[in-house]
Amino acid sequence: MPEASSKTLSWNTAAEELAALRRLWPDEVPRHPAELPAGPGLAETIRHWASTRPESVALSYYGWQATWSTLERRIAATAGWLASRGVGAGDRVGVFMGNSPQYVDAFVAIAWLGAVYVPINPMYKTEELRHQLEDSGAMHLIAQTQMRETVEAAVAQVDRDVTVTWTDPAAVFAEPDAPAPSSGLPLPVPSPAEAGDWAQVLAASPVPPVPVDPDRLAALNYTGGTTGRPKGCEHTLGHMAYTAAAAMAGTGTAVAGATPDVTLGFLPMFWIAGQNLSLLLPLYSGGEVAILNRWHPRVALETVVDRAVTRIVSPADGYVEMLELLDTDDFANADLASLTQCQAVSFVRKLDTELREQWRGLTGITLREASYGMTETHTSDTFTLGLQDGDRDLTAEPVYCGFPVPGTRIVTVDPDLEPVPVGEEGEILVNSPSVMTGYWQNPRATAEVLIDGWLRTGDTGRFDEVGALTYLARTKEMIKVKGMSVFPSELESLLRRHPDVGTVAVAPREDEAKGQVPVAFVVPAPGAHPDAEALTAWALENMAVFKVPEFVFVDAMPMTATGKIRKTELIDELIEQTDFKGA
Repeated sequence: MPEASSKTLSWNTAAEELAALRRLWPDEVPRHPAELPAGPGLAETIRHWASTRPESVALSYYGWQATWSTLERRIAATAGWLASRGVGAGDRVGVFMGNSPQYVDAFVAIAWLGAVYVPINPMYKTEELRHQLEDSGAMHLIAQTQMRETVEAAVAQVDRDVTVTWTDPAAVFAEPDAPAPSSGLPLPVPSPAEAGDWAQVLAASPVPPVPVDPDRLAALNYTGGTTGRPKGCEHTLGHMAYTAAAAMAGTGTAVAGATPDVTLGFLPMFWIAGQNLSLLLPLYSGGEVAILNRWHPRVALETVVDRAVTRIVSPADGYVEMLELLDTDDFANADLASLTQCQAVSFVRKLDTELREQWRGLTGITLREASYGMTETHTSDTFTLGLQDGDRDLTAEPVYCGFPVPGTRIVTVDPDLEPVPVGEEGEILVNSPSVMTGYWQNPRATAEVLIDGWLRTGDTGRFDEVGALTYLARTKEMIKVKGMSVFPSELESLLRRHPDVGTVAVAPREDEAKGQVPVAFVVPAPGAHPDAEALTAWALENMAVFKVPEFVFVDAMPMTATGKIRKTELIDELIEQTDFKGA
């Protein structure tokens, strides 16, 4: 590894030179992160909005609503419940459920106690859940009742006591005086006996929040890597606050809460992008998050109209689905005048001029690309507001990311980590107040990517003549399945646990519907005769469904001179020899 001081000096200089090119910086975007009226503390923020706008709606969920004063009471009680279960400052608490008001209660209550939030993908199966509980050292888990079998199996395998609090996402409709849910609720309303523990949680004695400390560890957001199992990215309370303030600035906001937004909150809250957009931005800005448990285009449009939604961030495919509905009699008179910000995430379907024109024609809003980012940086690292003149953003391939948000610096470097000239491709490096402090209990992996606060992303990009970033490709081995990250090394590690698998290599295959799908090339163990159907059934029991690969059996792996498997050769040969469509 090169000497950090000499490299960071050149990166700082390159960042300054790129900043000087940004003559197209929009007038509406401040040069500094937005001001947070209550400072960086989540608890202080909740209390601030509860005192200044107590009767304004903070959460809505299929017809159910909670004001800011109600939300404060729910969170303080949830914190009291967790404290009575032994949760205190520094303790890790897992959250294993889908989007719901209880998710918001839990997220802030953990911060209220100075504990550490550990979000867990609710699609995980037993082994994946067990690993994250074991690795994080979580001592308590808040879980969805529908995952009871998975949770109990995973907790039984963890080498210490893990207590569990249960809730059903629809349990809020079983609360006293709750309204009947709208027809869009994708879950049945449980009986009080099936609703889990949340009635008792909300009846717990409230506790005061711990004093704010922006530098304390507040979250372990897990990501994958090119080697080994998923790693926990250490993020502080200050990282969360900066992310919210900088992202607000990127939307043209100088002071949080000056004009409260209503956010359509369907992006999964466990995901770092969903955490930012469905939790942090609405909470710090004093707006409303209209929570959806999952994506449904009809319900999304109905919610936009009913709740006067102002902000949508969705994969581009979502806008295509909404446009199809807007072209029907059911939505011919839909009032979408509340919308002010619509951003697309280009995963499978890319944002293009045709989609932009169709959306603008029906809503009057210019659809723009969302942001560049990753779990290690807490994402939301760039903005594209005001950079759509002449569709210049959509002529950049494959994804235009725009300018770094205020307070963030980004450069591109060659293999020797020297800055590359404008227009040339290089590895993207990011420096910001929200870059992780490190990988949880993994100093070696941390040292490989962090140099004096600069993160080596492993992604490739280039800057144009006005200092705007275009993302080109992943140089890490990440596979994107409908926008969800799948790491070959993790799948290989899981598949090696099967007794019939000898050698395995996972590589991506391009897919029109999903963007990419993982393909597992398997050399059977000696004497074993596995079949694809049996391995698929096993994989469905041991990993999230979006990770389950297609299986191809080979006699041997093509190898490099240094003993590495030539994965691209495997994929190329597969495509050349067959019209492969999966096992």
